[in-house]
Amino acid sequence: MNFSSSSSKLPPGLEYLNQIDHILIHQQFELVEAVTGFETSNQYKIRNKFGQKVYYAIEDSNFCIRHCCGHCRSFSMKILDNTGQEVITLKRPLRCSSCCSPCCLQKIEVQAPPGVPVGYVVQNWHPCLPKFTVQNEKKEDVLKITGPCIECSCSGEIDFEIKSLDEQIVIGRISKHWSGFLKEVFTDVDNFGIQFPLDLDVKIKAVILGACFLIDFMFFESNAIKKTKLFCC
Repeated sequence: MNFSSSSSKLPPGLEYLNQIDHILIHQQFELVEAVTGFETSNQYKIRNKFGQKVYYAIEDSNFCIRHCCGHCRSFSMKILDNTGQEVITLKRPLRCSSCCSPCCLQKIEVQAPPGVPVGYVVQNWHPCLPKFTVQNEKKEDVLKITGPCIECSCSGEIDFEIKSLDEQIVIGRISKHWSGFLKEVFTDVDNFGIQFPLDLDVKIKAVILGACFLIDFMFFESNAIKKTKLFCC
């Protein structure tokens, strides 16, 4: 299975993704949010497997939509390199969340500056399992992502498997890591790791990075959900 792409076609700023097969994502702790409970814009440090910071992600959303729509909110996420150059933009539209209806499925668009789509992540309806399709810039299906039943999972690490289209081959994973008891209970600070083939198309690597943020907002941004899961276990 060959996932490689021509380096001459790489969007500017994404060249670094060509060199790596692991990404670590650390959400930044917000003291104001922890003390007051008011949702602030999320910020993340993105590191390589050696712990070196390679990107920084900043959510762009307004106060009203954060507090009225919570983890379902629409947002634009800018991902910057160490020089402050924007290399990826994520666009998530506002859609209601419902496991009982296929009418409000979630999606995220991944762009390279200046607003050129490089791919999409779209939710696939399933009554209990998180399932997604990774698409390229032409909206052609490329990969699948499948996770466990979140409400039934009490483990410290939760894996979302990245699979071939027929879901027979696992080529990588998005893993949600345990952040520590106090952070898990009183904040929505999350840590993730992403693993994918080194020769995967750089654009698709960027789309999988976008999938990680969509998964974070859909399943791990609600403190109420976290507390219920922790104390039920």
